[in-house]
Parts: sequence; structure tokens; C-alpha cells
Amino acid sequence: MRPSGRQPNQLRSIVLEPGFSKYAEGSCLARFGDTHVLCTASVDEKVPPFLRNTGKGWVTAEYGMLPRATHSRTDREAARGRQTGRTQEIQRLIGRSLRAVTTLTAMSEMQIKVDCDVLQADGGTRTAAITGAWVALHLALQSVVGKGQLAALPLSGQVAAVSCGLVNGEAVLDLDYAEDSTCQADANFVLTADGGIVEIQGTAEQDPFRQDQFLQLLALAQQGVTRLAELQRLALGL
Repeated sequence: MRPSGRQPNQLRSIVLEPGFSKYAEGSCLARFGDTHVLCTASVDEKVPPFLRNTGKGWVTAEYGMLPRATHSRTDREAARGRQTGRTQEIQRLIGRSLRAVTTLTAMSEMQIKVDCDVLQADGGTRTAAITGAWVALHLALQSVVGKGQLAALPLSGQVAAVSCGLVNGEAVLDLDYAEDSTCQADANFVLTADGGIVEIQGTAEQDPFRQDQFLQLLALAQQGVTRLAELQRLALGL
């Protein structure tokens, strides 16, 4: 039995609340159980210098955690004067994940900046951020199309993410902190709605895990992302 009482293939309670922020062109509050991430997407008419005069747009992301998102207070990274390596790695992952399903050549030198702020953390903050960020991005691009700045939505598909791991030797879906902190292996899967692989981050926390175990984790992730993609569409009314 999992600490949460869930079945091995059961997601946490997932809520995607679109339009959470009053001012952002696109926003979504993603709740994966007790992990809550606010994702906001902002439109910028300037692209990075390396894309100027190319006709291509850009999608990028920033990630951060509020000081009391965890059990004990963590200093703001701005107060420290630099981002941690973990923060940089996660925000780059979010950006890569969103760009994988965005047709940059159809954005006409427009940039979307997606901010993912962790309000409360209980494992899986990066997967919740990616899942909610796609909803926020979709809404921001819808806003741009509605204003006539783009002819059509420059998205080629959906992307979502979920974690899986080996807990007491069993493959389980969507780890919370209690499982993530004690598992034998864990992996984050970033997948498209039609089953395409965007990125996989997998680590053996104890003994190496086998290929057949990895395939069990992948199968669980595909099942989980299929459900997350459904929830994304429901949140957007698609």
C-alpha cells in the first residue's frame, strides 16, 4: 500500500485551474495533490538577440519556489544573489518541453515567457509546472490570435509530464514527497499527448534498475500523461 493509499497506477488528485491570474495573457494553477504551481505566460514582442531578424519566435521559462513552499523556510534566490543549479536545470527543462510542441517559425519574432512559481511542494514540482505551463501557453497564444497578431495557433500538440518510480520494488505513478524521498529509483517523463517522448530523466537512488523495470515506468507514465492531456483539454474547453 502506498503512503497515500493510492493504487500503483493512480495519479494524485489533479486540478488545472485556467485563468487564475488576472493580468497574465495566459495562466493556470496546477494542483498535483499537495503540490501547487502557479504558471503564468506573458507575451513579449522582443525575441532574444540570437533570433532577431530570423522570423522565428521563442518560448522560455523561469521557475522558482516561494520561501515556505516546503517544510522549512528557504531563502529567496534573489536574496542569495544567484539561482541554484537545480532551479536553472528545471526552468530549462520547462522551456525545452514547451518548445517541443511549438512551431517557432509561425510566431513571427514573438516571445512567450512562462513563469512557474511553486506555492507549495510535495514532490513532482517540475512535472506539475510543465503540465500547467502548457495550459498557460495555450491561453496566451489564443489571446494573441484573438487580437489578430497571429493567423493561427502555433502549437503542434500537447505536452505534459509525470514522475514514476520504484517504491518497495514496485513501479508506481506520480510520486509524492513521501515516496520520492525513499524510492529505489525515480524518473520524470515529459511526453506528448500522442505518446511522443520529449525528455526522460531517470535515476537509480540505490541499486541500478533493469530494462524491464524501466519499461514498466514508461508504460505508467504514458497512461498518466494520457489522463493529464485530457485534463488539459477540459481546462481549456477543447
